[in-house]
Amino acid sequence: MAANSMGNTKRVLRPARLRQVPAQFSWVDQALVQRHLIDRLDARAAALYLFLVTVADAQGLSYYGGRALSQRLKLDPAELVAARKQLIDLDLIAYEAPLYQVLAMPGAPIVHRSPVTPLPSPTSPRQADGLVRLGELLGQLERRRDRL
Repeated sequence: MAANSMGNTKRVLRPARLRQVPAQFSWVDQALVQRHLIDRLDARAAALYLFLVTVADAQGLSYYGGRALSQRLKLDPAELVAARKQLIDLDLIAYEAPLYQVLAMPGAPIVHRSPVTPLPSPTSPRQADGLVRLGELLGQLERRRDRL
């Protein structure tokens, strides 16, 4: 945890939903359009989302206050609250005043950074989880082709 210039402690609100740069290389995840989430946002909520994605740090965190957001986005306080509620309801952001966290897209696979799992022993064609190794599968296909 780190403190910002205002002395607030910066902490991740939803660690399991840290954003990652999507595979298509756009920081605004294309899933926003592909899953029709953007269709459920009004223009104010879309503007707030874009602003938060733009100013967030690598963990998706931002400390912009209500007054600054209202001024930058030209929203009155009630409009800002409604826009924030839409984003929270769609599970796109988390909010605990004064901290926002832009979340990974709902339903996005959680990426765990862990060591590589060793391959199974070459003497066993089947893995413990019942999966067939590629060599065995190719051999089965070859035998079927020979029978035809």
